[in-house]
Amino acid sequence: MDHPDNTAALGADLLAVVARINRLANQRIELPLPVAQARLLSTIEDQGPTRISDLAALDHCSQPTMTTQVRRLEDAGLVTRAEDPGDARAVLIAITDAGRRILSRVRADRSAAINPYLAHLDDAERTALTDAIAVLRGLLDMARHDRQP
Repeated sequence: MDHPDNTAALGADLLAVVARINRLANQRIELPLPVAQARLLSTIEDQGPTRISDLAALDHCSQPTMTTQVRRLEDAGLVTRAEDPGDARAVLIAITDAGRRILSRVRADRSAAINPYLAHLDDAERTALTDAIAVLRGLLDMARHDRQP
């Protein structure tokens, strides 16, 4: 049975809580690179080699803005450019091993910021959170399959 009103409220609550948890994690640590660059690096890792125009569309920004952001990551050795085999005029942006290492560090540092709060959860709350994470991963899988033909 579909509950559109409940679904909309659930979606809004979910996004609000996730945003607040992300802010909490970001506020409690010093990131080795700006939040926007860490987010972009994560997107590049998730998408695989991607055109700048596609990254700009995913991030809802202009192509010149994305080019500047990619250049910063490239200058830091965190991404590389390679010719797109499907279009010699285009380039693909890919994460480097150094990019993966710094992204792993960012994730570990952000996780460490919330781990003390997780330590206070009882067994039932831990189980509920583990189950919720599995559901959220399932949502991401559904979204990923919707995007692909």
